[in-house]
Amino acid sequence: MAISLQKGQRVSLEKVAPGISAALIGLGWDVNVTDTGAEFDLDVSLFLLGADEKLISEKHFIFYNNLISPDPDKSVQLMGDNRTGEGEGDDEATIVDFRKIPPEVQKMVVTVTIYDAEKRGQNFGQVNNAYVRLVNIETKEEVLRYDLGEDFSIETAIIMAEFYRKDGEWRVNAVGSGYQGGLQALLDRYQ
Repeated sequence: MAISLQKGQRVSLEKVAPGISAALIGLGWDVNVTDTGAEFDLDVSLFLLGADEKLISEKHFIFYNNLISPDPDKSVQLMGDNRTGEGEGDDEATIVDFRKIPPEVQKMVVTVTIYDAEKRGQNFGQVNNAYVRLVNIETKEEVLRYDLGEDFSIETAIIMAEFYRKDGEWRVNAVGSGYQGGLQALLDRYQ
């Protein structure tokens, strides 16, 4: 049974899923029925950070134009860009092999942004049921889930969760923090 995280809650992956080696990080959402004159296009991005909490390189920014981490084992792979978010289940997903993530990557920040939000007059107040979940690749079981329960009426970017190393193991933090300025605001924070 999956553990349901609350905002700000931190857990050890080893404690909630002993021996987990690889996982699917799935994100999903529903768009309210509103007429903004344009389709919504939400995008998942991952920031692979060093000990200084900054991007190790431009190639460590995983998004729709750079789907695979630069390490030889391709330890982080974004599975494409869903432009509509329609249908049941995860709208976008990333495969992560925790065993193969290079040691210089100390943190992975999982974010969702609205493409061209300002131009399209869109924000996360028009999005419902946003979540991030972790599924064990080997067992296909959902290990943990964080449902974003807040209303972000002006924000166009959200940090959903962080995966970070502590005491030799991977941990998860359910963040749920919103930002104005879309993807650029997050890039400015981590570059």
